[in-house]
Amino acid sequence: MVEHAGAAARAEAGSAPNARDEFARRWAAAVGSSVLACRPELRAALAGFADDLHAALAHDAHPAAAVHRVGREMVEHGFVSADALERSLAFLGEHLPAHFGLPPDRTHRLMAVLGGVAAGYSEALRDRTLDQQELTKSAAIRTIHEAEAALRASEAKFRAVFRTSAVAIALTGADGAVLDFNDALLTILGYSAEELAGMSGRDIVHPDDRETAAAIGGPLDSGAREHVRTELRLLRADGEVVNVLVAVSLVRDEKGEPSYYVTMVESLDEVRALQTQLVRQSLNDVQTGLPNRAQFLGWLEGAVGSKGPASLALVVFDVDGFRVINDAFGHEVGNRILTVVAGHLRAVFGRVGRPARIGPDEFGVLIHDPADVATVVRLVEEAVDLLAEPVWVGDDGIGVTASVGIVVEPARGGDAAELLRCVDVTLRWAKDDGRAQWALYDRARDRRDRQRLKLAASIAGGLEQGEFRVDYEPVRSPADGSLVAVEARLGWDHPEHGLLDPRALASLSASTGMAVRLGRWAVEQACRHAGRWHARFGARAPALAMDLTARQCQEPELVADVRRVLRESGLPAAKLRFQLGEQLAALITEDQAEELAILAEHGVRFVLDQRGGGNVPADRLRRLPLHGVKFHGALVRGLAQDADPVDAGAAAALLNWARTLDLPLYASGVGAGSEARRLAELGVVGAQGPLFGTALLTADEVDELLGRS
Repeated sequence: MVEHAGAAARAEAGSAPNARDEFARRWAAAVGSSVLACRPELRAALAGFADDLHAALAHDAHPAAAVHRVGREMVEHGFVSADALERSLAFLGEHLPAHFGLPPDRTHRLMAVLGGVAAGYSEALRDRTLDQQELTKSAAIRTIHEAEAALRASEAKFRAVFRTSAVAIALTGADGAVLDFNDALLTILGYSAEELAGMSGRDIVHPDDRETAAAIGGPLDSGAREHVRTELRLLRADGEVVNVLVAVSLVRDEKGEPSYYVTMVESLDEVRALQTQLVRQSLNDVQTGLPNRAQFLGWLEGAVGSKGPASLALVVFDVDGFRVINDAFGHEVGNRILTVVAGHLRAVFGRVGRPARIGPDEFGVLIHDPADVATVVRLVEEAVDLLAEPVWVGDDGIGVTASVGIVVEPARGGDAAELLRCVDVTLRWAKDDGRAQWALYDRARDRRDRQRLKLAASIAGGLEQGEFRVDYEPVRSPADGSLVAVEARLGWDHPEHGLLDPRALASLSASTGMAVRLGRWAVEQACRHAGRWHARFGARAPALAMDLTARQCQEPELVADVRRVLRESGLPAAKLRFQLGEQLAALITEDQAEELAILAEHGVRFVLDQRGGGNVPADRLRRLPLHGVKFHGALVRGLAQDADPVDAGAAAALLNWARTLDLPLYASGVGAGSEARRLAELGVVGAQGPLFGTALLTADEVDELLGRS
């Protein structure tokens, strides 16, 4: 029935479709600011309500439930503000009859319809309120249950932490009574749980600290502080005093009133004992029991301060071959050796100085105001003698030696770092002298060494700046004086020190690891020059002689480098003659000899340089691809008719050996015409020395010399 009546009403209004929409728009305007629904949705709902109300006004038989439903749906659509119903009823009472053209006799029906709307609205609003109250009640109950569960869980966690914490905790009331405590507090104070339960905080605080303890609560109660930290002295059950650090916080009740105090207690005695132990460990060597490097450096810094001694002796012992002992017998034996060394140093220096272990195998001794240098040296020698006594490990008597550096210098106002550098330098001198030696610091020697090291360190920069050059010493035939070869000499034209001696340069480069790079550069330069001479003068171009060092022989790329240089320079391999010093020849390995043999197969020549006049083992000579022998000085003089018998014998032996091997001979240090004539008679093919000029020639000067010949 309702649907038929509503449809009929809509049909009656259908003659004016816009009237229905206009009515809904005006109703929305009347209540739109009072509801939460957006306007398009509001107008759609109101249009439907208008159709239902029109049907109810037009037909007395229209069910009241349909009108009630309009009121209920108004609530469901959000018409729930304080004045939504009032505005709607006012609008409908004023405009509904006229809008739908209802006759005056339907006024009584209007009041019934509006009353039905109001009744349905009220019922829906009441039901909605009851539902919301029920939801709110359920949510509140659930929240309370959750809060109670969370509180129980929190209290359980607090209890677990409280009971098992390693930090001592006490709960005390406002009157100072001890309410609760954990086992950690019992451990610190030494009371039983029953004894402590009946005490107050005042009972366990030292009398001199009770005033401080009583003042803790003030700033907490007033809210000025959230927690207070302070040191106190507490009384143990046995009467002993324990120093503690307390951190006190106040817990308030639900009204914000003070409830109880939580006090956390940490024993400072244990902390300080641990700190003392850590400091001791950080300043002492665990293995030997001696002070360690950190403490030793502290002593040294203090010694050079304004209140230090007038002078001091700084002595460093370095155990020779300690790694060998470790590798041979194991670290346990090595540690025993270190302990023995430490004991000897204590025995010798314990009364006059401070021994310490300052490195894995180094020990230092600091002596304030030594009587004199001789006294320090005597003590060092006494210690060295003790160290020489073997340390027995089973059936093995292990000998221990040490290299020792000694520095005796003014102390007050000195520089600790400089003293350490000086003793390191001195220790290196002792090691360079063959180990098991002591060396005394020499400032002049140190100055020379530092200058030398500075030069050595700047080799790389000098090479980059073009300060190095290769000059040449002529090698002439002793028979006719013709130029048969030139010997390359590497030189450094230093901007401050001038042209440096080639022998000094070789030592410098070896000390810095630059020997290979510098040697490679010298070979490249010399071969480039010799290649130019060969291209210009052909057969008249001299052969190129140059030293090959032990470090160059160790270089795995030697063969490849030499072949590359020969290829790039255009110098025939037969024109390159490497000179091998007798020490190199005596120590050369089988692999290195094979590398030289490969170069020899490609035409490179090798000459044994007997500069020292020593003997090379025959088995080593057999390995070498020799193409000549060069001898010097005394051997050259040994060829004279009135030569010293020893020189003459050595020269004769060398000549016989060279003839046996059918090797060409070269001579150096020729200073007289008679020597040159004698060399020519013996078949020497090349000679150099004062007789042929001592000045080195540049590459351009060799060019000019060849051009004039």
